[in-house]
Amino acid sequence: MNFKSLIYLVVALLGTTAIQAQDEDFRKKAPEGGPPPRIEFGEYQQFKLDNGLEVIVVENHKLPKVTFQLLVDVPPTAEGDKVGMASMAGEMLSRGTANRTKNEIDETVDFMGASLSTSSGGAYATALSKHKETLIELMADAVLNPSFPEAEFEKLLQQRLSALALQTSDPSYISSTVSDVLTFGEDHPYGEIETRETLENIKLEDLKEYYNENFKPNISYLAFIGDINADEARTLAETYFGKWEKGNVARAFYPRPKAPDATQVALINKDGATQSILNITYPVNLKPGTDDAIVANVLNTILGGGLLSSRLNQNIREDKGYSYGVRSTLQYDKIIGYFAAGGNVRNEVTDSAVVEMLGELEKLRTEAVPEQELNSVKSFIFGSFARSTERPETVARFALNIARYKLPKDYYATYLERVQAVTQADLTAAAQKYLLPGQAYVVVVGNAGEVAEPLERVAPVIMYDNQGRPLDKAGLSVPEGLKAMDVIAQYIEALGGREKLESVEDMSMTMGATIQGMALTMKMKQKATGKMAMTVEMNGSVVNETRYDGERAMVSAMGQKQILEGEDADAFKSQAMIHPELAYDKKGYELKLTGAEKVDGEPAYKIEIISPDGSKSTEYFSIESGLKLKTVTTQDGPQGSVTITNRFSDYQEVEGMMVPFQTESEGMAPVPLTMKVEEVNINTGLEDDFFKVDKE
Repeated sequence: MNFKSLIYLVVALLGTTAIQAQDEDFRKKAPEGGPPPRIEFGEYQQFKLDNGLEVIVVENHKLPKVTFQLLVDVPPTAEGDKVGMASMAGEMLSRGTANRTKNEIDETVDFMGASLSTSSGGAYATALSKHKETLIELMADAVLNPSFPEAEFEKLLQQRLSALALQTSDPSYISSTVSDVLTFGEDHPYGEIETRETLENIKLEDLKEYYNENFKPNISYLAFIGDINADEARTLAETYFGKWEKGNVARAFYPRPKAPDATQVALINKDGATQSILNITYPVNLKPGTDDAIVANVLNTILGGGLLSSRLNQNIREDKGYSYGVRSTLQYDKIIGYFAAGGNVRNEVTDSAVVEMLGELEKLRTEAVPEQELNSVKSFIFGSFARSTERPETVARFALNIARYKLPKDYYATYLERVQAVTQADLTAAAQKYLLPGQAYVVVVGNAGEVAEPLERVAPVIMYDNQGRPLDKAGLSVPEGLKAMDVIAQYIEALGGREKLESVEDMSMTMGATIQGMALTMKMKQKATGKMAMTVEMNGSVVNETRYDGERAMVSAMGQKQILEGEDADAFKSQAMIHPELAYDKKGYELKLTGAEKVDGEPAYKIEIISPDGSKSTEYFSIESGLKLKTVTTQDGPQGSVTITNRFSDYQEVEGMMVPFQTESEGMAPVPLTMKVEEVNINTGLEDDFFKVDKE
């Protein structure tokens, strides 16, 4: 017999006996967490200039790099009908000073290989440490001597308008906008939203006034981070910011936003959307530096604050498969904080996802968090916190927070000790205080036709527009007995009548647009026999060409040519039709009048259409004029399904027939396009050679 094995067996049995002699319930209790790791923070220096500017210096000489961060702690102020003014004022600081033009600033920054940016809340700059004096002089010049050049203001305004036009069609942006309005209120600084109207109300003098009233050293903090010592920092701060004149900054007070009395669904319709964007949100009175802020962080980490194993992720992603991921935020703020939780889910499970997410909030309110789960989350927080403190930028941020929020000097040094002290009872109390599943706004951006009715079973559904305003139902009733084909008949009559439309044998149209400063021209030719040819030119060069002869199609783009036949070419049949509405009463089309909505403020009938090839679209027709106002289609693309929205306006008569001379398109290109008709020709006798498709 192997005596070595026997010895091992005896030792194992003795060990088992000893273990059994212990408390038999030991497996029911998770091991106690060890003490939090000791964090040795990087040292920093702090001093104040005579004008009140607080200066923080965090030395780190590992790399020959230095960063300057100026924080101007401007009190929140409502901008009213000029929302966007503050952010534009901040951007303008680096677009010209009393000593330099924008080009000179940009050239100096590029020469150093540096970066410099300004905002409504200050400035940020970074470069190699050998350029530190040049860089801080440049930053100080931008902050203290802005010239607000008129030409740069006009350029910035157009850039902001273009960016806004792109954002307003983005479901994520819509969700964020409506969530802010509902959570804080449209009259609160945190709830105001930027629109084309508010931007166009802003004048250059408004930006100067914002700057003069708010950019003061006595509410500001200047951080030096990196390869610089305290003596150098003091010299630079006094040299370049010492003459900055202090002054009083007005502080306005606003009523504290409150959560709704009962949970409601705020639904923003996005025709053609295959997914819904969910955001459960409401305001919370959670202040920085309080014990609640620490407990709230632990609570939110358990719920959905960054861990793949968070409860929301485990439920919605791993268990149910409703989404690729969901997150939650429980944000503190010295004015008013907020809670938010959400993600993207499929249309058919939108209501179920909301129920599950609200259920997770309720569960934390009523059931104690298991000790093992609590210890695991604490360990995650310990590790994340410890890693973050290795960066000098984190040390600077902590120092800024201590100064801004009047925190104890050892707030971050003892942070993990207070995390360790959080108990199950603390979490339950915090959940009952800050998790409000019965008093939340459930903001849903999605296809109302598919998700509205199921969501009614969750909570009352209120329809909102993209700016967070309840939809006005006035003038949106559908007369009893009105059918979809009745609306189509009114449209055909509004265009000029069936006889006139049927007399059109061919039609040619040239449209123009500008995309990112480049001229785009689209030329379309159609023939009543079911043929179509289209070319797209960019700055005079053809970038896309499509032809369809009724059977085959040719698509040429970026030098690549493709011939399509059979089912692959069938998609071009509807594009080739000059007036497809004339065929809507034919076999194969399915039409459904689903109600009435407003399109850009104009009441319109909404019709869902399924074509013979199975493609779906939604079309809107003016109740007053009968003309088509909008179409929405969903197409499969290389990056997945794409929703294309076209708005039609500026109808003009051409040879007895009404033609929309302006089309605004979203989804067809990376940015929204406004196409304007330059030329229309009807019945010119187009030859079939225009549409010829040669076999390869």
